[in-house]
Amino acid sequence: MHLLFVADPLESFQTYKDTTFSMMREAQRRGYRLAACETRDLVWRSGGQVQATVREITLTGAEEEWFVESRTTEQPLHAFDAVIMRKDPPFDSEYFYATHLLEQAEREGARVFNKPAALRDHPEKLAIMEFAAYTSPTLVTRDPQAVRRFHAEHGDIILKPLDGMGGMGIFRVKADGLNLGAITETLNAGGATTLMVQRFVPQIAQGDKRVLVIGGQPVPYALARIPQGSEVRGNLAAGGKGVAQPLSARDLEIAQALGPTLAARGLLLVGLDVIGDCLTEVNVTSPTCFQEITQQTGFDVPAMFIDALETALQPRPH
Repeated sequence: MHLLFVADPLESFQTYKDTTFSMMREAQRRGYRLAACETRDLVWRSGGQVQATVREITLTGAEEEWFVESRTTEQPLHAFDAVIMRKDPPFDSEYFYATHLLEQAEREGARVFNKPAALRDHPEKLAIMEFAAYTSPTLVTRDPQAVRRFHAEHGDIILKPLDGMGGMGIFRVKADGLNLGAITETLNAGGATTLMVQRFVPQIAQGDKRVLVIGGQPVPYALARIPQGSEVRGNLAAGGKGVAQPLSARDLEIAQALGPTLAARGLLLVGLDVIGDCLTEVNVTSPTCFQEITQQTGFDVPAMFIDALETALQPRPH
């Protein structure tokens, strides 16, 4: 098979932990050909098809010069057996436009994972609204007074922007309400921007768990991202420590409840964020933690992903 990865620049990969790299490595191990491009390389012309300037690559196995590029060509996306969309957030206008280009490529015969329309339909923080039975009390608003009322009701809360990633822009306000007004003004730009507020879940001390769901099936281990020092955020990008652990009964319940539904919508890979017993996010753009879980447990997450990709690419029975 010939796979195209739509991702960030290859030169920016930190291969010791990068999930897209681990996917590539497993695919090459199976004899598949690899190509890569960025979203800025996608092009459509009237009367033509969605194409991209792609880099044909081979992984070297080395840590530094980890790939060699054999050639750069312009190819239609439907010429590949699968297109793996792995562009990191933020989900900005350019990401949005890329999903439309990828959806046009689908109409031309390309197989894209995760499905572009599903990427648009599942913004990572707002997607929990559909599954509110599994969340902590949550408010989505741009009204500062609604935030104050929510704080008065719950006492200890978390505020976050809807477009943040890696723990960016997350604030905790305790019962004393210190700086609640200033934080709200900062996040919602004086009422112009919608934000999310959630009741603080104290089990964050045991970690913000990343539960991976591949092809509708949960990976049997989660990566608990544990806050360090005085930090309230467990995100690895914010200095959290990643500890792999078997799924709890609640983790499994949430993953099994959401997994088949999300997979049926074309989401081959989903990263559920769970704190304590509460679902906090549904990550669909470029879920990570493959390498950390594999290294700590021996469970081969990249192999499970490529297995699921192969299954998804099999001809559908008529």
